[in-house]
Amino acid sequence: MLAKGGCPKSMLSIKDALEAVEGKWKLLILFALSASPKRFKQISKEVGGITDKTLSKELKNLEANELIKREVFDTFPPTVEYSITEHGLSLEKVIDELHFWGLKHRKQVIGK
Repeated sequence: MLAKGGCPKSMLSIKDALEAVEGKWKLLILFALSASPKRFKQISKEVGGITDKTLSKELKNLEANELIKREVFDTFPPTVEYSITEHGLSLEKVIDELHFWGLKHRKQVIGK
């Protein structure tokens, strides 16, 4: 059930949450990382349609919000790997609910 009324504290917390995961890519990136850590090109391949420039920007934003971590390994050339944090994993229920809602939405609107 949706919270009733326009409680300013509720509005602020929803705004903060939306800013952390806004856009069409961030939740998809988090979903891709939820199974295991990945390198940049692996993420790019799994999240089809995202440009390298956009992926780079989104990864930086997710890292700034402590939803993912970036680890650089001392190899030649350097290996960079991204993984989801505990804070990022706390979005699991949100992502699951969006998945189920998306299935219902697709069926209702598109009929598939």
